[in-house]
Amino acid sequence: MTTAAVPPIELRTGTAASVQRIRAVAWRHAVVLLRSPHRYFDVALWPAVDTLLFGAIGAFFAKNSTVAGGTALRYLLIGVVLWHVVYQAQISLSTGFMEETWSRNVLSLAVTPLAPWEYIAGVLLFGLVKMVVGVGGVVVIAVAAYKLDLGTLTIGIVPIVVLLLICGYAIAFGVIGLMLRYGSGAEAFAWGILFVVMPLSGVFYPVTALPGVIQPVSNLLPTTYLFSAGRTLTETGHLPGHTMLLACLATIGTASLAVAYCMWMMRLFRRRGYITRWS
Repeated sequence: MTTAAVPPIELRTGTAASVQRIRAVAWRHAVVLLRSPHRYFDVALWPAVDTLLFGAIGAFFAKNSTVAGGTALRYLLIGVVLWHVVYQAQISLSTGFMEETWSRNVLSLAVTPLAPWEYIAGVLLFGLVKMVVGVGGVVVIAVAAYKLDLGTLTIGIVPIVVLLLICGYAIAFGVIGLMLRYGSGAEAFAWGILFVVMPLSGVFYPVTALPGVIQPVSNLLPTTYLFSAGRTLTETGHLPGHTMLLACLATIGTASLAVAYCMWMMRLFRRRGYITRWS
């Protein structure tokens, strides 16, 4: 009796294979979301609560002071809209990695032909969809409930949103690097670090409102300049060139450091065998 030879497994390579693997990663996370209704909180409910909360605060000030209150309302609403760009970008990438640790899937991914950049691209692809849904909900509520005027934003909002996306991803890369190095205990950074960045960035107010000793730290963050540019755009309809230049330089520097740190931790993760923490 003869046994038929088992044909060797061929690993597909090239652009077509990469596209297929990226789509597979994005679809995997889409299925997880669709089958886990409690995860809708990050996508829809939390942005809606934020908008209603801060919109109500701004509306209160608007009723008690026509000039200062109107400015406060505008600052709050544009801050909420732009903040959720950072929030959704950071959370989508960070929790994308944590999904693999929670399901003990890290080892399975490590033995596949899936390249790290392909996995990240797949998570980011799905994260962009979540971001559009979340931020879209914020904009709809802000316009319908609090009469946010989008006419002053113009096309100038696009570079601000793009740079805020990069900032969110940079924070996520830093968080993933910490989780690779210190294990699941570092998952707290995925949620807590945003509550540190928010006040330091002057999301809802100029940085000059912060204590003087904190302002130098705020001036190092790219998000500080981007939220300032967003407020200027709503007031004048024009982007402040000098502020955007500083934002670009700070974003590039921050993102480069975050990616370099994450790659360093990835090499350490493999060399020291930390993968056993999640297998």
